[in-house]
Formats: sequence, structure tokens, C-alpha cells
Amino acid sequence: MSLPPNVHVSKHPCLLAKLSRLRSDETQAREVKSLVHEIALVVGCEAFASALTAVDGPKGKTPIGYEYTTTSTEPQEISIVPILRSGLGMVDAVQTLLPAPVPVHHLGLYREPSTLQPVEYYNNLPNHAAANQPGAHVSSLAIILDPVIATGGTCVAAIQTLREWGAKKIVVMSVIAASEGVRRAAAEWPEAVEIWVAGVDSELTPNGMLKPGLGDIGDRIFLTIGK
Repeated sequence: MSLPPNVHVSKHPCLLAKLSRLRSDETQAREVKSLVHEIALVVGCEAFASALTAVDGPKGKTPIGYEYTTTSTEPQEISIVPILRSGLGMVDAVQTLLPAPVPVHHLGLYREPSTLQPVEYYNNLPNHAAANQPGAHVSSLAIILDPVIATGGTCVAAIQTLREWGAKKIVVMSVIAASEGVRRAAAEWPEAVEIWVAGVDSELTPNGMLKPGLGDIGDRIFLTIGK
């Protein structure tokens, strides 16, 4: 399967086994939530090894009195941007990995059932309407959490919103993607967007679901199947 150079599909064997378990219709909600968290941890480790740089900080002292050089990461202006609602399942993993607390800005997007086009219903990016306003705080790196990239429309809309906000670079973390959708998302702003995903499926159903996929991950996490 040929994918753009800014799309990175994990080959970690433990991750592939967890993704296989997540696909199963026998996996219950509690385990679904845990698996999404664990997959996000591994995908995040791979993504941040590329997106972040270790830098020397001031001197510190160990509990037994030895001096050492502290380490921090750059860029330091980072925001986590989960796509509501399923992206919430990945937030804890990213917060665990990052060495310091960072803001979490939520984007609410849903896919209109008949057209499959994204509709934004919530946006709490600070000063998101005009990033060039005095006092506007824009992150150098925005981390989009979008567990399932199907048609790619929602991910593209999020990338467009963050670009307009003024983000300099975007990392997209996903559990699974359709090849068609991830290509579309990767092409939106290729010089600034890197997409990291645990697995890629080659097909979509007529109603825009991945095949074989893993179902509606938001419904599975939040027990709203059949709503």
C-alpha cells in the first residue's frame, strides 16, 4: 500500500496485537477504552520521537548530592486538540508522555450522515477567529487526536482550523485510518502535517465506515451504540 511520506504506520508487534483485539466485537467497553489508551501511548512515543527535540536545561542535583544537566523538550508551546468525542480517549496517554502539562483545546466535529461532510459545532481554541490579534496565544505544535480517519473530512477540517489559528506544525495521532482518507488528510498541508497511525485499512463501506475497521469507536468507548 503506497502512502505519502508524511504518513507513518506503526510496525510495532505489540501495537498490532492490541489493534487486532480492538477490532473484535467481543471486546467490551472497559477494555476498548484501555486499548485505545495503550495504542495512543505507543503511537505517541513514535510520533514524539520525531516531532520533539531534547534540549539541555539548567543544572539539577540528585537525592544523593550529585549534579547533573536537566533535560527538557522543544517546542515548548504545545496544545493537545482532541476531536470530540472519540479523541478524548487518547488525551490521557498524550498527557502521560509529555514532560510538562500543556493546554487541551477541544474541537467538536461530526460527520453529516447524508453527505459525509464535517460540521463544526464546538471550538475552544483561544482567539481562534484571529490568530494575528495582539495577545493571541498560538501553539507552535498542535497535536490532533482523531482515533479513526475514514473519509478524512473531519481530519482535514481540523487541520484547516489549526492552520488558520496559526499553528506552525501539526501532528495527527490516530488509531486506524482508511488509505483514501489518510491520503486526503496528508495532502491538506503536507509541509507542516505528520500523521502517525497504528493501522490502515484499504476499504470504506458506502456509508463511510472502515472495512474491516473497528466500528464507531466513540460509541464503543461511551456505551452509546444504538443511540
